[in-house]
Amino acid sequence: MNLQVFYQKVRETEAAIAEDYPVIVSHETSDGGRAGTFTEVPRRLAAQMVVENQARLATAKETAAYRESLAESRRQAEQTAAAARLQISVLSTHELEQLKADARKQTKG
Repeated sequence: MNLQVFYQKVRETEAAIAEDYPVIVSHETSDGGRAGTFTEVPRRLAAQMVVENQARLATAKETAAYRESLAESRRQAEQTAAAARLQISVLSTHELEQLKADARKQTKG
């Protein structure tokens, strides 16, 4: 393959991509690449993969669904992290009554 033609196609494809980080969908490749994997990549890499027929650009609907799934995953991870930080103390009835009594003394005095 002529490298000048290849890089010219990459430049043309890159110029046609509007986003800085477009979402691409992989094609199955002979070296073990899986079909249907969504990935957000820099514009130049997306153009190169499209020209090499290793991937295609995701549609607007696919991109929105992919980014929503990422946002949902992030929310779940944040909830899990917050739950891990939650600290619980178990008090006996006697200790609870003592804390209540001490709180009443502080508010009165």
